[in-house]
This record gives sequence, C-alpha cells and structure tokens, in this order.
Amino acid sequence: MSIRTQKINPENDLGFGPQPVIKNQPLLNKDGSVNIKRRGLSRFNTADTYHTLITMSWSKFWVVVLSGYLFTNLVFATAYVVIGKESLDGTSAHNGMSHYLDAFFFSAQTISTVGYGHINPKGVVANSIAAFESMLGLLAFALATGLLYGRFSKPSAKIIYSENILVAPYRDGGKGLMFRLANMRKNVLIDLFVEVVFSYNEVVDGKPVRRFFPLTLERKNVSLLTLNWTVVHPLDENSPLVDMTNEELIRNEAGFSVLLKAFDDTFSQTVHSRTAYTAADLVWNARFMPMFSRDEDGRIVLYLDKLNEFEKSDHV
Repeated sequence: MSIRTQKINPENDLGFGPQPVIKNQPLLNKDGSVNIKRRGLSRFNTADTYHTLITMSWSKFWVVVLSGYLFTNLVFATAYVVIGKESLDGTSAHNGMSHYLDAFFFSAQTISTVGYGHINPKGVVANSIAAFESMLGLLAFALATGLLYGRFSKPSAKIIYSENILVAPYRDGGKGLMFRLANMRKNVLIDLFVEVVFSYNEVVDGKPVRRFFPLTLERKNVSLLTLNWTVVHPLDENSPLVDMTNEELIRNEAGFSVLLKAFDDTFSQTVHSRTAYTAADLVWNARFMPMFSRDEDGRIVLYLDKLNEFEKSDHV
C-alpha cells in the first residue's frame, strides 16, 4: 500500500516550497511557529525587536524588564560613586559598599521620578547625571507601558489542540483521520474556518522533495465554537491516505499542518491559530472519549482537561 498519487498544485506548499523534511524536523512546530532558523542579519539589527518583545512569553518579558531596570540602576549608581561621595548630599554611608547602596537606591528613586528627598545630587556633574537619568526613566517607563498595553491588547486565539491525531471509526464501518480542538477562553469565536494540509517526502529524479495536499474535511466551517470541535478527514476512496500504512508515513516523514482562522467577537478582529502533527503523533485504532456532560440542571459542562483522552478501538 502507498500514499495515493495526487495532482501537484504549487499553491498548496504553504510557502515552504519543495524543501524536504530531514531528521524528523517538522516545518511547523506544535505551537504554530515556523521551524526555520534565520541567519545573515547583523547582531545589532533592531527590525524584530518590537515583535520579539510583544510575542515572547510573559516570564521572558519580565526577565527582560527587570534585568534592564537593574542594569540601568547599577550603571547610574556606578556613575554617582565614580564622581565622588560628595556628589550625593544626605548620604550617611560609612564605607564604600554602603555608599554604593545609597547611590543605587537614589538612582532607583530618580529614574522613577519618585524623589524622596533624603538624598539629593550636589554639584553640576551630579545634577546633570540625575537630570539625564530622570529623562531616560520617563522614556523607559513610557516604552514599558506601551509594551504592556500591546501584549494585553494584541488579538490572539487561545486554541488548544489534542496531542494526538487518531485513525478512528467513522460512519458505517468506515474510518477517518481526526483530531479535536477547543477554545481556552470564554469569549465567542465565530465563522471558524480550518484547513489541514498533508505533506510528505517523495523521491523525484533521485532527490527528495516535499509534496503538499489539502485534505478534504467532513466539515471545515463552524459558525460558533461553543464546545469542542472534532475535525475529521474521511479516509474514503477520494483520500490520498486511504491506503496508508504507519511505516510508510514514518519513512516519508509525513506531517499534517493545521491552519485555523476565526473572528473574535471581543476584539472584532480576525484571529489565527496553527499547529502541526507528525507521523509519530498518529494513534491507530482509537477513538476520542467524550469531554462534556450535563449537570443536575441539564446544563452542558465542557471538560477541557479531557481534550486528549482517547481509548483503543477494535472496529477500525
């Protein structure tokens, strides 16, 4: 058995071209990011700085902010110490370390424009440094505020996908390729559209190339995502995978790219979500377990922690 040959359409390659997958490196990662390393740009290139700060994880973002804040205060504290102890009036330090700590906390008060007044700069040089630091602090905090707003206000889809893609029973003794997804948030997503692209390596003229084929889905549109959505590709006579075997999919480093588009009613904007599955994520002869039930009032209860639960089946 083999993957059924289909007519090649260059528009289906998702922008990756015919580059083959090597050493099980997927084209798309599970989180939807593109698995490509970029080289050749200057180390001091700032074209991607804003995007990086907006899209990085919250933990990394706070590490960057706090590290920048600490480093800046250390630099200015060093400057106050270098110009002499007499540059800061009101300090009660008796040794070098105490003086440095006074300078550090004076810097923290100056950069945030708090200015408690216990310690104040003395002389033209110290006042010039303090004036420059206060201006820098205003700009830095304005920038940090803008980044925080951008991170909170950025429209995004918090879609969770099942960890595995199953070959499961489907309609009157048939079988289907399926995975399921759900919305982590309580907001309403409308007009959802999903696309699943199957890809694998094929040897052409002695060289491996990547082939891409959009899969026909049982349902590719949903008006409202209220519960979970099980996306199904029927493995019928029209499917390129009807005669597939697990060994062949692994040998050809097959993969499934999932592209989801929806309209977010909260932001009134279109949002996107992506994920990918490899042949190693396939589970054969299995079916998903139900992930919702009813409470005592008859209301539907959706259990998001059951998204990945499945059981083996003998009917595939």
